[in-house]
Amino acid sequence: MNKQASLFSNIKGDFSSGLVVFLIAVPLCLGIALASGAPLFAGMISGIIGGLVIGFLSGSQLSVSGPAAGLTAIVLTAITKLGAFDIFLLSVVIAGALQFVLGLIKAGTVANYFPSNVITGMLSAIGIIIILKQLPHAFGYDAEAEGSVAFIQADGENTFTALLSTLNHISIGATVITVISIFIILYWSKIPKVNLVPAPLVAVIAGILLNYAFSGNEVLALGSNHLVNLPVPSSFSDFIGQFTLPRFSEIGNKEVWISAATIAIIASVETLLNVEATDKLDPMKRYTPPNRELKAQGIGNMVSGMIGGLPITSVIVRSSANINAGGKTKLSTMIHGSLLLICAALIPVLLNKIPLATLAAVLLVTGYKLCKIAIFKEMFRNGKYQWIPFVATVVAIVFTDLLIGIGIGMAVSVLAILRGNMKSSYYFRKEKYQTGDSIRLELAQEVSFLNKASILLTLDHLPNDTTVVIDAHKTAYIDFDVLQTIREFKEIKAPQKNIKVILTGFKEVYNIENTPANTVEEHNRQSSGHVHTIAAGNHKELLKQLQLN
Repeated sequence: MNKQASLFSNIKGDFSSGLVVFLIAVPLCLGIALASGAPLFAGMISGIIGGLVIGFLSGSQLSVSGPAAGLTAIVLTAITKLGAFDIFLLSVVIAGALQFVLGLIKAGTVANYFPSNVITGMLSAIGIIIILKQLPHAFGYDAEAEGSVAFIQADGENTFTALLSTLNHISIGATVITVISIFIILYWSKIPKVNLVPAPLVAVIAGILLNYAFSGNEVLALGSNHLVNLPVPSSFSDFIGQFTLPRFSEIGNKEVWISAATIAIIASVETLLNVEATDKLDPMKRYTPPNRELKAQGIGNMVSGMIGGLPITSVIVRSSANINAGGKTKLSTMIHGSLLLICAALIPVLLNKIPLATLAAVLLVTGYKLCKIAIFKEMFRNGKYQWIPFVATVVAIVFTDLLIGIGIGMAVSVLAILRGNMKSSYYFRKEKYQTGDSIRLELAQEVSFLNKASILLTLDHLPNDTTVVIDAHKTAYIDFDVLQTIREFKEIKAPQKNIKVILTGFKEVYNIENTPANTVEEHNRQSSGHVHTIAAGNHKELLKQLQLN
């Protein structure tokens, strides 16, 4: 299949993946709505809009949008502060409009500045969180609402204390269903002929049948709190009554606009991060236009707010599940949205028979694929400037939440870049020849103010009675502060230490006088054939080399 595959080029695979994402999305939508202090049906609305509206408008082939766990605290605070859910809905509509404007002014290009090690760290952290959060559900401890990804949970526990609490609430029936479901997901595709039916669907059916078989046994049977819990309308009018309109009379409320701006900014950043992460997971390596994504998300949030839904973002948990289930085009996310609508309206009773343990099994396998040991090994092979920000991002997200963790990862990545930049501002070369020691500093192509500290430290640590050659032939740009440092060294510091300074290759615009060519040539002739070492510029390494020679 080429990268421009049409919407209906992978109907079978996309229907299968859409079905899997739909089954996972139901408890996530409900759990996020519950954690946000919103009506449960609001979560379903945002899932439906995320699948149908954003899925259709988005430029991403694999990203799945819906209510975001990362926004639960913000939504809960906004609803509480505004005092009514319908007033909050107006904030969602305005937030969507702001996102659309951000797309128009091409603010989505900020996504290009997120380093790959931070994005990879985010994916691995999400995988770890999925596993840690789903283990209690896998063993039948369903105290925490589905959809939470924050370290501190709404019930007062944290991710790890919840695991310890699980030991006191193990359900044998749920555990058996989880183990069998994982076995089916891993090995169903290896069985000839029957593997045409997607493994997660088989696992869901098996979970329902197992729980039905356990119904007469007090030890194995699962209670309603261990099953999907979708609202069941008693009539069509009751179903329509679950939709809520925003209160437009509050358009002048300052708090409405503050909440809207907060949601727009955070939802946009989270979406851009998740879309870029999804593109990295895409086997076909397709690119999602970030500005088009912001416009699609803006329209989706406006529609969601208009009919009673929660704020929407691209969601990596559902997106990665979509990819793992074999999704290839945006048809899969649209199918997931269609199934949410159909089942919420027509067959919620059937969905309410699905054990949460089965869905936990699907997510456990998805989480494992995101944080395999091979990913960590690869990052370590890439060097410390890659793996240190990667590890910092993973740890920070696991112990805080998505956006805080990303911020910490970005900060560590910037510090790593600064440190690496300091060391790459020049190369030094120690030369030994008859008249004494000589040090050559070859400036890099770009020498910014970030390199000033490294160059200054090196010049200050040069020993007395030496010759230093500062070569700028390869440079395209030298920062003014660095030029000033070199001038001061030549005119003031070098004479005090009896250091001879040879400047060569400096452009006229730098306003630094080069050493006469005949002097440079004479120096080169004398030092020819006596080069002992070449290494990245670092004053500590330079001193070490000087001591060795």
